[in-house]
Amino acid sequence: MIVITKNFDELTTTELYEILKARAEIFIMEQNINYQDMDDIDYKSMHCFIKEGDKVIAYLRAFYRSDDKSVVKIGRVLTLEHGKGVGRVLLEESIKAIKAKMQCNQIYIEAQKHAVGFYDKFGFVTTSGEFLEEGIIHVAMELDV
Repeated sequence: MIVITKNFDELTTTELYEILKARAEIFIMEQNINYQDMDDIDYKSMHCFIKEGDKVIAYLRAFYRSDDKSVVKIGRVLTLEHGKGVGRVLLEESIKAIKAKMQCNQIYIEAQKHAVGFYDKFGFVTTSGEFLEEGIIHVAMELDV
């Protein structure tokens, strides 16, 4: 499995389409979140993804927090295949890419509560109580770089 990292302008139209399709499949269809996915943050994000053929099977985006440029926020984390280590490879390699390509002191994520144990394995620490985001319980987590 190879993690591809690209800025928005480097994405092919097929890659962009497959990313948006995967995000819709997970967040809109599976998790029933009713929100505007295309929020202009994609333009300033590093997109990290794993493909199987042309299909994107795992994805996240990384971008600088608007209130603190020393912090990179990751979001839209998804995997279409479970139990095969795809999520582990995606996060492991994405963290390496963020460290190499983005100047930051910390990586921040608003993790869905059910995924906290997954992020714990990479050294993320919970830094908030529970809060609702789009009707799903989340917690803030941070990883010092």
